[in-house]
Amino acid sequence: MIKVLFVCIHNSARSQMAEELLRKYGGEKFNAQSAGLEPGIVNPLAVEILKEEGIDIANKQTQSVFDLFKNGKLFHYVVTVCDEGNSERCPIFPGQTSRIHWSFKDPSQFMGTYEENLAQTRVVKEEIKAAVLAFIEMAETHY
Repeated sequence: MIKVLFVCIHNSARSQMAEELLRKYGGEKFNAQSAGLEPGIVNPLAVEILKEEGIDIANKQTQSVFDLFKNGKLFHYVVTVCDEGNSERCPIFPGQTSRIHWSFKDPSQFMGTYEENLAQTRVVKEEIKAAVLAFIEMAETHY
């Protein structure tokens, strides 16, 4: 099983979407988790957008990347999905870990009506989905 960790600043939207989309489309070949540098609460926009994919994260909690690091979790891939996560603040996990960086807009920074923010979050979700599907193809050829 290919173990993947998605990291973002708050673990509230982008990393949550990436984790859940990999779970849905990667099947049993992948073990996906997500975590944040400064975990907060799951963004309601991400909850709403993932419902469109048939995924329910309404009761999901965020988690700290540092807790995973301290507990000695091992991952084949650590994928940062925000620019803050690609900094020196993100720990280097032990073992054979490959780091990948994807940069997506932060739904918590969107300005506008709820519907406008939802539409922008949907665009981000589609970008993440495309990256996840490409990642699945790449990872399956390496393992």
